[in-house]
Amino acid sequence: MFHSGFYITAELRILDENKILETREALQTLCTMTLQHESGCSMFQLHQCQQEPTRLLLWERFDSEQAYQAHFKQVYTQEYLARNLTEVVQHFVSDCVL
Repeated sequence: MFHSGFYITAELRILDENKILETREALQTLCTMTLQHESGCSMFQLHQCQQEPTRLLLWERFDSEQAYQAHFKQVYTQEYLARNLTEVVQHFVSDCVL
């Protein structure tokens, strides 16, 4: 079933391999906060590569691009970004076709 929305896939790299657990915990908190406090977000999932534990994926679904942009203005998002735990390797917007 097709679900309209603004879909993002972001590949992240953990900057310090000694902070894998700390980074995962910080991102799990970000995911929880986003889903609890942003009504325009219905999916914010964290995935970790089994072969490369410093490689992460975020799968996100927002109601609109405006809701996605508003995510970056949230205090908890700003606090996560200020910790400088990850860098964005690549990200892209996609459409759900099934």
